[in-house]
Amino acid sequence: MKSKENKIYLEDYRAKGKDGNIAKVFTGRDRGMHVRTSAKLDELENKFSEIEIIIPDNIYSINPSFFEELFINVVLKLGKDEFRKKFKFTSEGEYNHERALDEAIARILRRNSALG
Repeated sequence: MKSKENKIYLEDYRAKGKDGNIAKVFTGRDRGMHVRTSAKLDELENKFSEIEIIIPDNIYSINPSFFEELFINVVLKLGKDEFRKKFKFTSEGEYNHERALDEAIARILRRNSALG
């Protein structure tokens, strides 16, 4: 695993299929929760003023549900604008994560408003 204290390398959390191939998608709430807890994202958020999320190359898709569960706690704590200031995204390939991330943030905030 690569190690920089305030960086989360999604490469470290790619699923491996039964055929041994590495997944090219990040999908589902369960996967998002796994990455959140394994990477200790909530603890990192408390410790650092900036967190960098590194998206590996050859990713085809990151679903909003994955982002939603990965970032639910920090988005609820910080709000959209402060989350965007604190969390920086770097893609090692061509994948554009913005649409899925925006949708996830909107879902988190909408769900929280409905519950509140």
